[in-house]
Amino acid sequence: MGEKERERFKRLGTQRTKEVLRKLRVLGNCANRYAYEYSEEDIKKIFDAIESKVKEIRAKFNAELPAKEKEKEFKL
Repeated sequence: MGEKERERFKRLGTQRTKEVLRKLRVLGNCANRYAYEYSEEDIKKIFDAIESKVKEIRAKFNAELPAKEKEKEFKL
């Protein structure tokens, strides 16, 4: 029984992590200053949102999750 859950976790964890990493690479394309205009504040907002979400998800894995807050939609 446990191995079945382990294999499912490995399969889904791998697949979903690859998707997150791919999306981060795509986000990195926005760093091209010849194609896009952005401010330091824009960059800060993006990375604050990403880092906050990573911290939240890590807490879930460590069973440290506080009461669930309503998720705010990200917008620059």
